[in-house]
Amino acid sequence: MAPDLSSRLKTATTPIPSTFFSTLITANHILHSQSIVDGYGHISARNPQDPTTFFLSRSLAPALVSSRSDILLYRVSDGEPVPPSHDTSPPAEPPKHYLERYIHSALYARYPDIHAVVHAHSPAVLPFGITSVPLRPTFHMAGVVGPQAPVFDIGPHYSNSDVHDLLVTSARLGDALAKGFNPESWVGKAGGFLKSYALAQVGMGKKDDEVDVPYPSHEVVLMRGHGFTAVGRGVEEAVYRAVYTVVNAQVQRDAVLMQGAWNTGVVGERVGKVGKEGYQGGEKEGSTRMEGVRFLSEREGKDAWESNKGQMMRPWGLWVEEVKRAGWYKNGYWEKEQEGKTGS
Repeated sequence: MAPDLSSRLKTATTPIPSTFFSTLITANHILHSQSIVDGYGHISARNPQDPTTFFLSRSLAPALVSSRSDILLYRVSDGEPVPPSHDTSPPAEPPKHYLERYIHSALYARYPDIHAVVHAHSPAVLPFGITSVPLRPTFHMAGVVGPQAPVFDIGPHYSNSDVHDLLVTSARLGDALAKGFNPESWVGKAGGFLKSYALAQVGMGKKDDEVDVPYPSHEVVLMRGHGFTAVGRGVEEAVYRAVYTVVNAQVQRDAVLMQGAWNTGVVGERVGKVGKEGYQGGEKEGSTRMEGVRFLSEREGKDAWESNKGQMMRPWGLWVEEVKRAGWYKNGYWEKEQEGKTGS
């Protein structure tokens, strides 16, 4: 028997550890605790036993996901639920599924090295998907964003029969979004307005020379009028990326507003000088200058992420304790763990 096949068969017959499901439940709680999701939004994880399937909760507010029975198995190929096995009792009432599970299935299908996906509608991120202002890393924790987050506009991908509600509700729309995580190389080399425009048009169809890659060049993609999707090589990484994408959006928003107010004051100061001092423009020594927001360079962002990903479990450990001690998030695996400690 070939080693790869033997290994896969062995893995397939080994039960998935309870820590996998406990972590996925906890990730739902953390995303809510950190205000990344509210009643909407979701996180999934690829099946460690079978990469052609993935786990995602039933249609439920993330904060309320609490047990193994809340987590369902879906096919990567089409985003449809895997029927319960013959030895599993069917639920009394069929579970309701997320409409946008195709976001997850399409990303897993296109990029085999993606193992977790987060989708959220954070208000802090939304403005960057509906304006010409690009989301770029502003501080050392924001290397997770990449040099600039592409914007996916679902509009051009609708068919006449689609409901034009901005939701990714089919495998076709999911694949269009997934393509946006790996824009063609010419987009990355474009500059200024051209680059912003090109990044806003991602997912416009496969080119003849498009090459399949195991992991995308961008790990965060904004969705026009909708939210954003972030990916990772594991659940902890995807959550970390989602959290600091939102933090970066908040920092960038505040910086742009502050800088705009400063520059407005500079303009007013210069206008006031006209006629009084014969000010005709130009910079004089000691004069106040208009400035822009300082973003991380591409090298700084890349190096910052390389440094920070080794420390990623530090905030994760904090977030886990925060949701455990919050008092109202429920995780059946924690309760079993506590019962074991009490009974020992």
